[in-house]
Amino acid sequence: MKVLGIIPARGGSKGIPGKNTRLLAGKPLVQYTAEAARDAKTLHRTLLTTDDAQIAEVGRQLGLWVPFLRPAELAQDDTPTLAVLLHVVEWLTAQGEAYDAYCLLQPTAPFRTAQQIDQATTLLAASDADSVISAVSVPKHFHPAWQMKLQLDGALTLWNDDPLSQIITRRQALAETFVRNGAIYVMRHTTLVKKKSLYGDKCLPFIMSSEEQVNLDTLDDWQKAEQLLARSTA
Repeated sequence: MKVLGIIPARGGSKGIPGKNTRLLAGKPLVQYTAEAARDAKTLHRTLLTTDDAQIAEVGRQLGLWVPFLRPAELAQDDTPTLAVLLHVVEWLTAQGEAYDAYCLLQPTAPFRTAQQIDQATTLLAASDADSVISAVSVPKHFHPAWQMKLQLDGALTLWNDDPLSQIITRRQALAETFVRNGAIYVMRHTTLVKKKSLYGDKCLPFIMSSEEQVNLDTLDDWQKAEQLLARSTA
């Protein structure tokens, strides 16, 4: 299976200004993902899609393929990831480049490894699934069966509108649930292009530990990442 890695890194960021080239423990944030992609044996090559000339230059220095600058209209706060990936595929098709699958690697999840990328892509190749995404287990105290919401009259009900009398009281009775952690998305070409989806009809999980993971959306997340790196090198 011929897989293209894709790293999306736009210039505008409000939660962490300049985050993609901001230094995390002495390295630009995007470098962590670039190095993992470089060392992954299952990726044919890795393309960086960005609207920012500085990020593009850093990407080239890191050995990433940066063949174009993304149009500004596809680098807005509300631009969906799907649109960014489809733009890449349209460009590839125009150049006569063809891939069986794509591996989306967001710089905001810097601690995924090359081995994890290889495991996720291998899982997709060995299955009949449309996609594989990385996920972590949800702590039981955040379980959806225990989540509640406020009604208009101020009363609490379960998230599905059932009365609180129907809540599961035993933690042991709760089924394990998962949430995507944003580190790895692998989807087949047909899933992306024909189904216009990152997931398709059948999506397999690549389970990762939540202990050493962070998704960088805020400055608090950045501090957590620095603390994790400091502990790992101590």
